[in-house]
Amino acid sequence: MSATGRDQAPAPSPSDLAAALDGAAFVRLVSDATGEALAGTGLLAQALTADDTPFQASVVAPFADPDRSTEADVTVALGAGGHGADHTLSARPAATANTVARELGASPDPVLALAGTVAGGAVDGTVADAAERAGVERRPGLAVPVADIADGLAHSTLLSGPFSGDVERARAALAELDLPDDPADDDRRRIASLVALAVTEDAPERATETVAAALHPYAGGPFETVGGYADVLDAVAREAPGTGIALALGHEGVRESALSAWRTHASRAHGAVADATTGRYDGLFVARGDEMPVGTVARLLADFHAPEPVTLVVTDGKAAARATDGRDVAATMRAATDAVGGESAGRDDRARAQFDVPTSELIEAFREAV
Repeated sequence: MSATGRDQAPAPSPSDLAAALDGAAFVRLVSDATGEALAGTGLLAQALTADDTPFQASVVAPFADPDRSTEADVTVALGAGGHGADHTLSARPAATANTVARELGASPDPVLALAGTVAGGAVDGTVADAAERAGVERRPGLAVPVADIADGLAHSTLLSGPFSGDVERARAALAELDLPDDPADDDRRRIASLVALAVTEDAPERATETVAAALHPYAGGPFETVGGYADVLDAVAREAPGTGIALALGHEGVRESALSAWRTHASRAHGAVADATTGRYDGLFVARGDEMPVGTVARLLADFHAPEPVTLVVTDGKAAARATDGRDVAATMRAATDAVGGESAGRDDRARAQFDVPTSELIEAFREAV
C-alpha cells in the first residue's frame, strides 16, 4: 500500500530487478499482508534459493515498520506498501514476481503464481497459460481449500452468504442436494448452482460477477483447489504471517496450521459482517463494529452486501474502504485521514487507515471526501 509520508521506489522492469537480484549477496523480501504479495514473495524466494542467494522474507502489516536490523544488498517490497525498499512491485506483485523469477532462470511454481493472481482479484493470462501447460485444469464446483465442502463453504472468504461462518448451516444447505460421499462432476455443478443462487439473492448486481471467481475452479496444488489456496494465502498473510511465509516458501508441515488460520480469519470476518452496525448515505455504505479484520470485511461487504458503490468499514483506530465503481478510493481515504491527523495507505479501489480520533470523526471526514 502507498502510505502517507512514505517514499516508494519506482517500479522496476522485471529484467532490471532480475539483474539487481542476480548480483546481490543478500536480499530482503518484504511482503504486504495480502495473499497476492505473499505469493509473489514466495516466487522470488524460490528463485533466490535456486540461485543460492541468501535472503530474508517477512510480512509487514499495514502501517507497521519492517525490521531493518539485517543489512541487505537489495530490499524488495511486494505490494503497494513500499516500506522504504530499493525496489517495489506494487501492481500485480505475483504476476510480476513470476516474470522476474523466469528472468533469473528459475522455474517458478505455476500453482503458486496462479493462486497469487487469483488472490489479487484478476487472473493473469500469461500465468494461467503457464499453469495450464503444467497440467492444472479447471473442474466444476467451488474454489475451497478442503475436501469437506461444508467446511470450505462456511469458511470461504471468496463468498458471503447465509451459510458463511456457520458450518452446520452450510452442511444443512448441502444436505438438501442429497450428495454422495464422493461427488461427481454433476454433483459439483449442483453445489455451485446452489451457492450461486444463495449468495446473489437480495445482493447487489456485482455479486453475480464476484461469485463467478469462486466457481469452476482450477484444481491442484497443496490444497483442493487453486482458488482455495489463494483464499488461504490471503488469510494467513493477515492472521498468521509466519505461517504464511512458510507456506509461500513451500515448507512441509504447515498445511494444517495454515488451514487453522484460514478458519480463524474467516470466522472473524463473517462474524463482523453479520454483527456490524450499518448506515447508508448517498454513494456510501458504512459498517461499524468491534475488533475485526477490516480489509476482508470491507471486501465482503462491497462485493456481496453494500447497496452503494463505496464501502467504509470502521473499528477503533482502524478503517478500510472499497470502491466498486472504479473511483480512486485511496485518494478519498487520504483526504479523510489528513483531516483527522491519521495515516492512510492504498491504491485505486481499496484503502486502509489508522487514526486516533473517535470513529464518528473519521466517518464524517470520509463522507465529506467522497
